[in-house]
Amino acid sequence: MNQIDRLLEIIATYQRHGWSLRRVLLTAEAGTLPANETLAGIEVEAAIFDAVWFSRPSYEQREAWELRLVADTPYALFETFESDETGEQREELRCEMEARMREHVTRRTDA
Repeated sequence: MNQIDRLLEIIATYQRHGWSLRRVLLTAEAGTLPANETLAGIEVEAAIFDAVWFSRPSYEQREAWELRLVADTPYALFETFESDETGEQREELRCEMEARMREHVTRRTDA
């Protein structure tokens, strides 16, 4: 299975479980995304790893975000945001999550 097919399978699975697709991070090697309804209006960013951002409502008016690596072996980072956190605070934490994912991918490829 190629990376784009794997990515589309991950998106479909998460959406079946109530997650909303927010962003896609793709390497140049992954290829390009097909134009379809599932990906309409979704931000695609160049990255050094392939991953997908999802969100959904969480308990006590929080919002859950998950960064899912597109790989054979499932790996994801998860965080919840308080309703009073600013967009800037949320984006800062998402950047930290992407840095942790980069570290994970780097360690995995170095092994």
